[in-house]
Amino acid sequence: MSRDQFIQLVRDEQEALRGFLLALCCGNKDDADDIAQDALVKAYLASAGYQDRGRFRSWLFKIAHNTFLNHKAAGRTFESIDEARAVAGTLDADARYAHQDLYLALSTLPPKERSSIVLFYLDGHTVKEIARITDSSEEAVKKQLSRGRDKLKTRLKQ
Repeated sequence: MSRDQFIQLVRDEQEALRGFLLALCCGNKDDADDIAQDALVKAYLASAGYQDRGRFRSWLFKIAHNTFLNHKAAGRTFESIDEARAVAGTLDADARYAHQDLYLALSTLPPKERSSIVLFYLDGHTVKEIARITDSSEEAVKKQLSRGRDKLKTRLKQ
């Protein structure tokens, strides 16, 4: 893949990638931007190996997901929404963001459940695509979605 092809493909997917990472980082724009930058560098360095067998978006999201899992933001999981709210109040995150309660609830999920929920419900990926992006089986993704959905229902009702 040429540099110009890569730039065009990234330009087409940039907004979706940013939304995906912003949701994974529970609204923390700084973490999302850091991970996006790292992921795009990794993707560019690996672009010679991209063989156009699948969708570029899935390939790029897989790199971004792995970068997220290796980033400090992935290790940040809270016991409750109240704990997440207390920490969020001390950060520079935009407290007026429209999806703050959802992001706070997402921050209570383990990274793999959070990833599956975000990819399925916010980005519209299929279970098969999520399995490919997260290096999981389809059955594991279904379980992550079910557990994550149950936890979110409980936590958002509180």
